[in-house]
Amino acid sequence: MPIRFLTSGESHGKCLNAIIEGIGSGYFLDLDFINNELKNRQKGKGRGGRMKIETDTIEIKSGVRFQKTTGAPICIEIQNKDFENWKIPMSAAAIDFEALDKEAREEIKNLIKEKEITRIRPGHADFAGAIKYHHKDIRNILERSSARETATRVAVGAICQDILRNFNISGEVKILSIGGKTTEEEMDKIIEQAKQEGESLGGEVEIRFKNLPVGLGSFVHWDRRLDGRLAGAMMSIPAVKAVEIGMGKGVSNLKGSQVHDEIFLENTVNPDCACILEENNGKKLSVTRKTNNAGGIEGGMTNGEDIIARLSMKPIPTMRKPLNSINIKTKAPEAAHFERADTCAVEALGTVALNFASIILLDAFFEKFGGDNFDETMENFKNYEQYTRKF
Repeated sequence: MPIRFLTSGESHGKCLNAIIEGIGSGYFLDLDFINNELKNRQKGKGRGGRMKIETDTIEIKSGVRFQKTTGAPICIEIQNKDFENWKIPMSAAAIDFEALDKEAREEIKNLIKEKEITRIRPGHADFAGAIKYHHKDIRNILERSSARETATRVAVGAICQDILRNFNISGEVKILSIGGKTTEEEMDKIIEQAKQEGESLGGEVEIRFKNLPVGLGSFVHWDRRLDGRLAGAMMSIPAVKAVEIGMGKGVSNLKGSQVHDEIFLENTVNPDCACILEENNGKKLSVTRKTNNAGGIEGGMTNGEDIIARLSMKPIPTMRKPLNSINIKTKAPEAAHFERADTCAVEALGTVALNFASIILLDAFFEKFGGDNFDETMENFKNYEQYTRKF
């Protein structure tokens, strides 16, 4: 069964939720690992005041017993601590103003009015979302389109990443640049400068996964190609505007001999190699490559090398130094709305990308090795390892 998940919740609502389907029974979940990934999402240079309010942790509502999955859908919840300050403006229930005295009525109306947004932020979902869903108060768009939603993706992804660790598959993230700067000292300086100027910054991150078996994904249909599935998922992360796998756009500037990763055989077992083959006489050979320009994927399938993907993030659209815009209610020119926001969230993007990619990779892993429980999947995985050696 494929991994499917749905999330719900708003930025300043009561909580964030996710329901996950497709994870078999018998997987022990390391809650410290999962919550640490949520903690990592909140870290980073340039993060805003919201991160000082929230301490994201998951509460498992169903699908897990004694910390092991049962095979049933898993329901998780992340509380929004800031909801205490938004109970009236984000109330799910209708407010009966007629039942209130004049003073209470005016107080509540003012609280709601204070949180109303009518000035569009260029670069955000405000304009298209307000028109599409016929909202005069852009608060209804901001609350769900906010990157706060990525907390649930990290939680679901951390569960998937934790499961992949059972099969010695691990991921890591690297910050390549922020605002065009590549050293930690330069990054710190440009973030502080942007903060003082009321600006925001984007950047580039790299995610890498090691020890994936050969053959995840497929070439037989466009929607089964792993690079397409991975790139599509990464592009759905808020503020991501480009995804590259392996050498990425650099392949367009070089000759074939400079791009494609040549294959070599070694007469010894190399623990870092992509694949081990076994000859009829029992001698083991290591399949190696000196380069990984393909980023671990050829023909829509893993080739045994590390999967490498880079993501480019645009600057956050909410800025203290507002851009020119319009008021959607009055139709008059006005400066864009500002609401508490980060100056930079590139480090957070790395955590989101790593965990969201884990969902895609575990889905492809289960597609290949199936099984309704941990023992069955592990046996299928080990059998495949033996099969590939005798190929």
